[in-house]
Amino acid sequence: MNVINQKFLKLRKETSVEKIFSAIEGFSEEAEIRYVGGCVRKIIKDEKVDDIDLATNIEPSKVKQALEIKKINYFETGIKHGTITAVIDNNKFEITSLRSDIKTDGRHAEIEFTNNWLKDAERRDFTINSIYADINGNLFDPFNGKKDLENGILKFVGDPEQRIKEDYLRILRYLRFFTLYSKKDHQADIKKIIKKNIVGIKKLSSERLLDELKKIFKSNCFIKLCDNEYSYHITSVIFPEFKQINYFKKFNDYTKINLNNLEFPFFLALLILDNTDNSDYFFYKFNISKKDQKRIKVLKEFYFSKKPPIKLNSHNLWKILYVSGKEGLTDILNYKIYTSKKFDKNFVNQLNYFKDKEIPKLAVTGDDLINNYGIPQGEEVGEKLKQIESFWINNNFKITDKDLKKIIKN
Repeated sequence: MNVINQKFLKLRKETSVEKIFSAIEGFSEEAEIRYVGGCVRKIIKDEKVDDIDLATNIEPSKVKQALEIKKINYFETGIKHGTITAVIDNNKFEITSLRSDIKTDGRHAEIEFTNNWLKDAERRDFTINSIYADINGNLFDPFNGKKDLENGILKFVGDPEQRIKEDYLRILRYLRFFTLYSKKDHQADIKKIIKKNIVGIKKLSSERLLDELKKIFKSNCFIKLCDNEYSYHITSVIFPEFKQINYFKKFNDYTKINLNNLEFPFFLALLILDNTDNSDYFFYKFNISKKDQKRIKVLKEFYFSKKPPIKLNSHNLWKILYVSGKEGLTDILNYKIYTSKKFDKNFVNQLNYFKDKEIPKLAVTGDDLINNYGIPQGEEVGEKLKQIESFWINNNFKITDKDLKKIIKN
């Protein structure tokens, strides 16, 4: 048993994937199922497998029957393109029926199902993503993708221009896989083909582009991507809203190491925030969630409003914690760290200091004012509470009974 077989055996033991193999292969004599794509690639490269994609030679309707027989839950994630997602113990397994593309327009594809593994491999994007494995880890590798992975070569399956014209998202996917795996620079003919077809990106939905960007971020390869002039240029063309992408070329050792510990909305903030309405346009174009918008807007308001800049001293940081919460304070400090020309360890120390600090809580309530200080119910209670809160904040979140009486009396 070789190393790859051992790794697939480990995957078999650590997940419920064997139940999926058993359900499909037990359905009929001709039914086959294999690992495909990312999980195979990651096992060969000794990377962490975080999702399991499978391919089968039976059609989706039969996949559903096979799962139902074994009482395995599933839902139809991409039934039009032959994908069923099985769920076992809260783990998801994407099962896609073998297919070939009949007609493509650079964005959508009309497909037909097939039982031919080679035909399915021929319509995939890169040789390194066209490797299949049975449950024991025996590979079906029609285009020598394993060898390309080991040699650090990124090759399209078949004609590169045809592959790109079938789906223009493959330009961005090319940048991701090139950054992750290539040991050589971009080939001149590939650069020429991408330049010729880059306008096709406009055909893609914003959802697909954003999803691919998330994969680039999750792969922790964006800084390396920016280090390559060609990759940097094409990314800037695809995302013209990345007005601050140059930050990523200037990161220091701390920011390079810690970027992947941050969250995707903060990553976007680094790229899109400036003193224009660029971020608002990005929110609209890419349908960014209200929650993520709100988070990014906290940074915009703090760093790009017309108000005088707030010094990040201890007193003001406690104020920020109270007003913007732990997440807001962390983002504000991190933004300073990631966008400053010089690294200031002071801000990192502040981050660490506030990690376990609780948000201050005003102990005085409206009921206290009514019951203990004789203020009648109504607008006056709200007004006095505002005055008390303002004093309390400016007095380092401290207030005495004497202070209260003075505020109430005035």
